Amino acid sequence: MSADEIRDVIVSGTSIPAKYGRLGKTKTYEFKKNRLGKYYEHKKVEVFFVIEGDVIVTVTVYVFYGKWEIDDGNSI
Repeated sequence: MSADEIRDVIVSGTSIPAKYGRLGKTKTYEFKKNRLGKYYEHKKVEVFFVIEGDVIVTVTVYVFYGKWEIDDGNSI
């Protein structure tokens, strides 16, 4: 997980429900690698954040590994 990935999720991810006045975004990436001895197709990143003035403050980042449908925005 990198700062660039977190920025990408905030900028181009899909909104998800969040509590306590926070905002949430999620994005699924192709991973196609082994992690801790197991192969995973995708990596799903969820970022919860707040906006304070002109600054985005990341509160929590969750990373999940598995296989999901990837919504690339081109579906009908």
